Amino acid sequence: MAQGTLEVVLVNAKGLENTDFLNNMDPYVILNYRSQKQKSSIASGQGSTPEWNETFVFNVNSGGADLILKIMDSDYGTEDDCVGEAVIPLEAALHEGRIPTTSYNVVKDQVFCGQIRVGLSFTREAHRRDRGMQAEEESYGGWKHSS
Repeated sequence: MAQGTLEVVLVNAKGLENTDFLNNMDPYVILNYRSQKQKSSIASGQGSTPEWNETFVFNVNSGGADLILKIMDSDYGTEDDCVGEAVIPLEAALHEGRIPTTSYNVVKDQVFCGQIRVGLSFTREAHRRDRGMQAEEESYGGWKHSS
């Protein structure tokens, strides 16, 4: 069972379908891992090639879940439009510890609509039992001088 922290570096996207007809769209990303949800900043006016270069940290208590990136277009005065989403399996990152920046397909209604670049790194938490043994070893071995 994997326990630790997952660091997600949201780099950029390209080839996204512009959902605004008159202006460049203002994309942002909602990152979901299990019940944890975080939101990137809005890449104002960057259209179909936004750059974020932001880092997000998630707590991992077990493996087997995917990271879901939902790209949205921020619209003033109306509901934000969904541009598409990317599903990133985390098994390799949890096992290997690091996945360099990689492009993942963005899909909407089962149709390819661009790519998003993300880097992943997982820092495994030391098992509680291991930490307890280490503390025990550090305190063992010294003779107490009695008066």
